[in-house]
Amino acid sequence: MRKKVVSGLLCAVMAVTLIGGCSSKSTQSTQSGSGTLESTSKEATEEKGADSTEGKVVNIYVWNDEFKARYEDYYASKLPEGYTVNFITTPSENNAYQNALDEALLNQADAKADDKVDMFLVEADYILKYVNSDSTTNLKDIGITDQDMSKQYNYTKEIAQDANGAQKGISWQGCPGLYIYRRSIAKAVLGTDDPSEVQKAINDWDSFDKTAEKMKEKGYYMVSGFDDTYRTFSNNVTAPWVDGTKVVIDPNMEKWVEQTKDYTDKGYNQKTILWAAEWAAGQGPEGKVFGYFMPAWGVDFVMAGNSLEKAEADGGKQEVGNGCYGDWAATIGPESYNWGGTWICAANGTDNADIVADIMRTICCDDATMKKIVEEKNDFVNNKTVMEELAKSDYKSQFLGGQNPLQMYCDAAEKIDMSKISPYDQGLNEEFQTAMHDYFNGAVDKDTALKNFYTAITEKYPELKTE
Repeated sequence: MRKKVVSGLLCAVMAVTLIGGCSSKSTQSTQSGSGTLESTSKEATEEKGADSTEGKVVNIYVWNDEFKARYEDYYASKLPEGYTVNFITTPSENNAYQNALDEALLNQADAKADDKVDMFLVEADYILKYVNSDSTTNLKDIGITDQDMSKQYNYTKEIAQDANGAQKGISWQGCPGLYIYRRSIAKAVLGTDDPSEVQKAINDWDSFDKTAEKMKEKGYYMVSGFDDTYRTFSNNVTAPWVDGTKVVIDPNMEKWVEQTKDYTDKGYNQKTILWAAEWAAGQGPEGKVFGYFMPAWGVDFVMAGNSLEKAEADGGKQEVGNGCYGDWAATIGPESYNWGGTWICAANGTDNADIVADIMRTICCDDATMKKIVEEKNDFVNNKTVMEELAKSDYKSQFLGGQNPLQMYCDAAEKIDMSKISPYDQGLNEEFQTAMHDYFNGAVDKDTALKNFYTAITEKYPELKTE
């Protein structure tokens, strides 16, 4: 195979990777196949025989178990006999996942067939880094057609296209966000847990502030901590973080800082940090937090487990009666937003393009499979036809007290605009939040926090300017 030239930003990041190494260890898990491959790419052979020169291992790079679970539940039985899927998992902390992935991609051309990267996952905050590089393959080249993706939400396709319009990634999910609130707290403070009535109390930020004051008076918190409203502001900015090479703080980010400082000083939050144990505890039976801004994956992948009195690891089940599972509901909140999203990329140089394409087509395009994902996992899938059908059906979320929130998600998904993203978003978002935590806690003043932010990002991205 010809050697691929890794371009632009990706090349620079990879160079840093080789010098600095990874900050956390990768774990590998494998699964062998015994099924049949029903649909293949245009380039694929009709049948993979024992004398195939291609490798028998499909290597998929991920940072957690979310996609692995989707694969095992909705594709694993189709994997052709004799093949093995190998998940290489590296947590995202301290950029460890991207470092491990970048090193593997840099060595792709010289790797043995069974060691090559075949698929890898990326998030919205750094997807452009990979889309605009030679490390990703145009999905049309492996057989994914416009028709296959015709039912997907536009933003999920546009964000994964390079400057020439080549489709470099595909996603099974959409990530519109709602405000997920505790029904019992709503009744105690607002006198009702009805989503339409609760929405009136948080319909805009002024109303949200007034309700936060009411929550405080009754001994509750409107949000858990510093980062809870962040995505509602960061995903409604007027311009990208970076203009050319200059970092620009959008006025909407200033509003987040102002609001969060005010909420912290008034005791409207618990001063927690996103993903911390104290943040998660607010979603549990003893929690005093009224609500969380969450997309569908946050409900299924985060809140459902945190709500349990008896954890699943201890034999508990996600069911009404276990902790506060079922004592939640969803409403729109002050404004529409999105949070996150996971895209699947085919690695340039994969030796298993037909299997990669079939995994994508099954999990990201097949109506029946995607409907099962919604019904069984409560995820919001990237398929307008499926979502609109279920929004009008008798679908019920047991976690949300029997509510069907899907039409709200559908409406929010149509409003998502990803045109303001940059390749630096993950690092800039993380460093901005980290710097402001000290300000919110009163450890430094705002000017010092900003200086610390600029110092951190110039160390992380030397090519960027702050003045």
